[in-house]
Amino acid sequence: MPELPEVETTRRGLAPHLEGVIVRAVLQRRDDLRWPIPDQIRAHLPGARIEAVRRRAKYLLLDTLAGSALLHLGMSGSLRVLPAATPVKAHDHVDLALDGGRVLRFNDPRRFGSLLWQAPGTTHPLLQGLGPEPLSEEFDGAWLFARSRGRSAPVKSFLMDQRIVVGVGNIYAAESLFRARIHPLRAAGRVSRERYEALAMAVKDILAHAIQRGGTTLRDFISPDGVPGYFEQELWVYGRGGLPCKRCAAALKQAQVGQRTTVWCPHCQR
Repeated sequence: MPELPEVETTRRGLAPHLEGVIVRAVLQRRDDLRWPIPDQIRAHLPGARIEAVRRRAKYLLLDTLAGSALLHLGMSGSLRVLPAATPVKAHDHVDLALDGGRVLRFNDPRRFGSLLWQAPGTTHPLLQGLGPEPLSEEFDGAWLFARSRGRSAPVKSFLMDQRIVVGVGNIYAAESLFRARIHPLRAAGRVSRERYEALAMAVKDILAHAIQRGGTTLRDFISPDGVPGYFEQELWVYGRGGLPCKRCAAALKQAQVGQRTTVWCPHCQR
């Protein structure tokens, strides 16, 4: 599943082509993706101008005065701005026809993505109760320390809890914990404030660098311009179970944490 850097890369790629542009029509080739596509998409988007393209957690929002289209890429979704005459391929489920003879095309082979609607002045239920953005000033070591007190869950699971901080998925949680030298199975409540300061900084640095590098190439993900991300070439632990640690050469350990494969260095992470 695309993680925050991949979604942010998509947002940055789309924004120059969409902001200030009027949606002329909505063409649906099916009525649902992960969930039914609400009638408000067809009722309110045609004729509306896209004022901004935003990201919240792993969701993209196309803001108009009539409301916001809320998109999630799911496991395999992608968005492209294309000439309207571009032949339709398999799994091209929705087109937003734009000014200038172009379309925003949503392709999703597995249909785990979504296209929903957020009315003006409201917050969609999927966005309620979310934690701060990891690159915001609100997210820091003090925030993590205060919310971890008394928690026995592994710190990796804690870091991936969207109520604690949004958008830190399996890849970047593993890499951040390695950078901060924290064992992923350590109880969240047993991590010191000093170490949480290091962890918060690691999250910020790694996510910012991944965004700069175009995200991590996942099996089904490429960015809006068709260029794969490059951050995967720089991974220290994710997907490397049993291989030598790049820092100390110890064999990396691997286990399941919260139904996710977790890799760490037994020497560097305590």
